[in-house]
Amino acid sequence: MNAHPTTPPLIAVAHGSRDPRAATAVESLLDGVRLARPGLDVRTAYLDHAPPTLGRALSGLDEAVVLPLLLTAAYHSRVDIPAALREASVRRPRLRARLGPTLGPHPLLVAALERRLAEAGVEAGDPGTAVVLVSAGSSDPRANAVVARVARSWARRRSWWSVTAAYASAAAPTPQDEVVRLSRAGAPRVVVAPYLLAPGHFADKVRRDTLAAGADLVADVLGPAPEIVTLLLERYEQAAHQPEPAATA
Repeated sequence: MNAHPTTPPLIAVAHGSRDPRAATAVESLLDGVRLARPGLDVRTAYLDHAPPTLGRALSGLDEAVVLPLLLTAAYHSRVDIPAALREASVRRPRLRARLGPTLGPHPLLVAALERRLAEAGVEAGDPGTAVVLVSAGSSDPRANAVVARVARSWARRRSWWSVTAAYASAAAPTPQDEVVRLSRAGAPRVVVAPYLLAPGHFADKVRRDTLAAGADLVADVLGPAPEIVTLLLERYEQAAHQPEPAATA
């Protein structure tokens, strides 16, 4: 019997994209996790558009912690990932896979957003700046409501002119509509904070459409921000210490 408990591998499950920049950003983020936790087996899986699948990433393992690289809980985290875990458990009955929560909401995500805005030249809490927090948007209204709550909480914590949510798809308002509304409402400066983990179609569309609508600047996506690395490890520890594997619940 081992004198010390084993450290289960971390399987990070990203949405996946046809845009190769997305996978590059994910791998850069996970490289940060590897540097922060030497010796931890960190693997990538994708739900769509890129290999490997979650089942493939779990191949050969008896134990793992599965973390959704998703900012809000919606269909992928509630349905797709648990279904993939059940399928993997059928093929490998001894598999003990604990499923962690999505990355958000979490204060570290707001800290990462402020980092990206600061890199673009925006001081945190500038009272002359209206922030549009832009998520990809979801067909699940609960996920969109979480983003709206993040915006309201961020507005309360800082002295921004305002912080409001917008959605690149599936919900209103659109980012460009919110930029126009804020400009007409008299906001001295309107900036866009993408609540997006990786570059790709949505990030490009948000940047193009909001700048055309009059936004003063658009910050970069979250990517491999140090706060996201810290958050991933926090979610890992949280899931690793669950009393029972989520996949077999």
